[in-house]
Amino acid sequence: MITLDSSKVHLACAPIAWTNDDMPELGGKNTFEQTISEMALAGFSGSEVGGKYPTDSAILNKALSLRNMTICNAWFSTEFTSKPAEETYQAFTKWAEFLKSVGARVIGCSEQGNSIQGTSKPVFFEKPVYTEEEWDRVTSGMNRLGAIAKDLGMKCSFHHHMGTGVQTPSEIDRFMDMTNDDVYLLFDSGHLMYSEQDPNAAYKVLNTYVDRVAHVHLKDCRMELVKRVYDERLSFLDGVRMGTFTVPGDGDLDFDPIFKTLQEASYEGWMVVEAEQDPDIANPFEYALKARTYIREHAGL
Repeated sequence: MITLDSSKVHLACAPIAWTNDDMPELGGKNTFEQTISEMALAGFSGSEVGGKYPTDSAILNKALSLRNMTICNAWFSTEFTSKPAEETYQAFTKWAEFLKSVGARVIGCSEQGNSIQGTSKPVFFEKPVYTEEEWDRVTSGMNRLGAIAKDLGMKCSFHHHMGTGVQTPSEIDRFMDMTNDDVYLLFDSGHLMYSEQDPNAAYKVLNTYVDRVAHVHLKDCRMELVKRVYDERLSFLDGVRMGTFTVPGDGDLDFDPIFKTLQEASYEGWMVVEAEQDPDIANPFEYALKARTYIREHAGL
């Protein structure tokens, strides 16, 4: 039986299930207080940062402490492919300092300078493919961010993501080869399964890089809908509205090999349930409970 060490592995939820920052109309009525209260009630001890969260660390810390919760990570958009690198360095430092003040020790980055994830472009057919110069800009920039994070006592992780230049296993391989050990991987099971339409892609990437994984997103996919996104040349956001993503145990991905790999590697850090759906269709509290039950039964946490 797979039993992850509860003293080393902690569970969190991403607020995107309650309110989608990329599409504010999804969950627009759900408040910050409702979001973290339902996370805590479902049995999670951590949260990532959402757009409705207080930006005053004292206010945020108080609200979280009342619910025995903490912040574990937050998204950061790098823009090395579209702006001077110094702008990203300055913004990253400011954001990392805030995250550290609210308990996080990991900051998750994604290159958004030429991403199509928030556009109407077909996600499988018009994703960016980096030039040699862009690869150099992104990876050298991330190496600098890794050093900045290390100086702050944090870890800088990189989120491979649909609609970006680091999406496929081969792109992840190149990124990891061109960055140093201060740059970690934010492993996202759903994005790899989605990208390759194959669960084995997620297993192989995790097995290859588990020693450099600093943060884990537990995301499931409904492959029938992913196939529709491909066949109908739909956008990433079209897929989200349709329900391509869901929580562990509700889609087509078997998480046992993922939990086993993390157990064998003595992974220490957070596992975050992240499944952006329309909350009017997929009640976020109900799905958080569903995910929590699945993790308890399959990972012993």
